Amino acid sequence: MDEAGRGPLAGEVYAAAVILSPDRPILGLKDSKKLSSKRRSELSIEIKQEALAWSISFSTVDEIDTLNILNATILAMTRAVEGLSVRPDLALIDGNRAPILFGVATQTIIKGDQTEPCISAASIIAKVARDERLMLLDQMYPQWGFRAHKGYGTKSHIEAIRVFGVTPFHRKSFEPIKSMNL
Repeated sequence: MDEAGRGPLAGEVYAAAVILSPDRPILGLKDSKKLSSKRRSELSIEIKQEALAWSISFSTVDEIDTLNILNATILAMTRAVEGLSVRPDLALIDGNRAPILFGVATQTIIKGDQTEPCISAASIIAKVARDERLMLLDQMYPQWGFRAHKGYGTKSHIEAIRVFGVTPFHRKSFEPIKSMNL
């Protein structure tokens, strides 16, 4: 399992779980941040075609603001595992925090998206799904520039928030939004 979108000021946090087939290895799997957008999209399609099972889930902006980003991420991860068509015995998780999964052992691996192909695959499909969501938000709210910054706190994004305010998809518990008088 891995997540995408913990740090941005806007958008849901996504999580994915992937069970790869040992008979159908996928070449080129690595941390999604180390791949071009085009290559991530190509690999996402291949992962979905070749994996034994995969699932993508998310936690909403309201869940992020209510639960905090860590707990919302754990919730999204739990949902991703629950969405798998095959129940795993062991879940490998990127990072140092794991959800409690009933009947599934967990193992956290710091920088696991760089060393474990199944975590890399989860990283890729979660990132592609989140980026696709931000493209839709860009169509709904073009003046915020989601296409360019994907919700991250860039200078242009923060300026757009100052000028236009927040959308329903902005995380109001995140700084600098939390401290702005909007």
